[in-house]
Parts: sequence; C-alpha cells; structure tokens
Amino acid sequence: MENPNLKRLRRTMMFLNAQKPGLIKDPHVYKPDSIMLDLEDAVAENQKDVARFSLYHALTTIDYQGVERVVRINGLDTPHWQEDVRVSVAAGCDSIRIPKVESAKDVHIIEEAVLKAEKEFDRPEGSTLLMAAIESTMGVMNVFEICKSSERLFGIALSGGDYTKDLQTSISGTGVELAGARQQLIIAARAAGVMCFDTVFTNLDDMEVFEHEVKIARMMGFDGKSIVNPRQIETVHRIFTPSEKEIIFAEKVVTEIDEKKAQGIGVFTVDGKMVDIAFYPGAKRVIEMAKAAGVYEGDL
Repeated sequence: MENPNLKRLRRTMMFLNAQKPGLIKDPHVYKPDSIMLDLEDAVAENQKDVARFSLYHALTTIDYQGVERVVRINGLDTPHWQEDVRVSVAAGCDSIRIPKVESAKDVHIIEEAVLKAEKEFDRPEGSTLLMAAIESTMGVMNVFEICKSSERLFGIALSGGDYTKDLQTSISGTGVELAGARQQLIIAARAAGVMCFDTVFTNLDDMEVFEHEVKIARMMGFDGKSIVNPRQIETVHRIFTPSEKEIIFAEKVVTEIDEKKAQGIGVFTVDGKMVDIAFYPGAKRVIEMAKAAGVYEGDL
C-alpha cells in the first residue's frame, strides 16, 4: 500500500535556520504545510554541531501540530551529511531534503544511510521520506532517473539560485532563465509519479511579482513552492487551493461522467465545455486537494 504521506498537501515549504531557536520554536502558528529545517546554507561551517543540537531538541520536544518537518542536510561533498542524517532520523523527522542531487546514485547513498539510522535508532523502516533538490544543469539532465531512484522519494525541488549560477546567468525576475528547468522537472516528476516544487522567491518587498510567479508555477503544474517568510504563505495557499468555481466544475464533471458512463455515453458537455473520461482524474484531483485544504466537505 502506498504511503499516504507521499501525496500529502505540500503547497508551502518554509525554510528555517535550524540553528536559531527563535525561528524553529513555533513556525506552525503560521500554518505552512511543511517546514524546512536547514542545516546547510543557513548554517556557518563552524556552527554545524550547534545546529544539529538545536534541531534534535526541536524535533523531540516541540509539537508542530501536523506540519510536516523536513530537514535539509549538508551535501555529499561535505563531511557533515552523515551526522546530519543520523541526528535527523534519531529525532524523528518526517523527511530529508538532499541538496545538489545530480544522479540516482546520490539518492541511493542517502537512502542507505537513512535505513542504517532507522535501524540504529529503532525507527520504523521506511518512515523517513526523501526529497531531492535539483541545483545544477547535470541534475536537470538526469532528473527523470532521480525521480525514479527510490520509493522513499516523494518529490523534487528546483533550487534556482545555484542552478542559474551553473547555467552561467542569474535570477532576472522574468523567469526566462528558469523556464527550461521548470518544465523539465515538471515533466519528469509527472512521468515518475512524484511531486514537484518551485524555487524560492527572495524579494519580500515585491509581493506583486511574487504572486505572478506563484500563479505561473501553478499553471505549469507544480505542487507547491518553497518559501522564505511567513508573509508568503497566504498567497501560495490561496493560489494553490482550488477555487469555489473550480470545485463546482470538478463536482459536475465527476457526477456527469459517473452517470454518462453507466449509460454508455462517452462525450458530453458541462457548462458549455466538451468533456470526456480523460477529464475524470483531473476533476478527482481537484476535489481531493480541496478536501486536504479544508475547503470541501462534499461526499465525492
């Protein structure tokens, strides 16, 4: 049976410096879907042990009230990742984000370390999920094999800053430099049956551009967006949650297809739009997302 946590609602994943108690003690009050406790870029090289201590204390003492707890470990090219994995698993995190993934082998290495830690700390085998951050051109080229690398892997995420450096350009705000990677990640994720998350938007003073970028991400097919500040949560949740209009149309599609299928009718119209059986999975997905977001109480 598929782990239901592989498909949970993940519209927002908020980055937090794991070293700072003031940041990680109560982020659940802002109601993100997931929090990303960061041991990597946010933590100075000589503060990694301090951050791991803070992380362990937080995960073992704080009730995050159902918010998913993801830990971003340090990369495989550092001396820190092994202890990061051990502490994260020992503390009972929900998932580990692997940075700078360029091949399925990178995922396999972390998967083996996670399994070893689950056994060491008597955690249920398979309870620690994985996600892969795609941060380079090589990662983009190998993204489908990365998506298929592990049953623990629930999704992939684009890291735009590092990717554009590797592309020998920079973040422009137009999205042009990220368009190819975004589309390739979405295609690979959908083909492999995993989730896909858009990169962060760091200019907190330009919420108008941020909202436009979130709308584009949803239109492209992303499941959610990485964020850096609680101010961004409302915008992302509003855009990634089905609207009343979308829910009503989905209800009609599901009901009509169920009825027409029994009558042997394959093509018909709903609100003036031609509909056939191919619309069914999408309509069901809208209803499932609305239920998960708490905006639908119907019986479909």
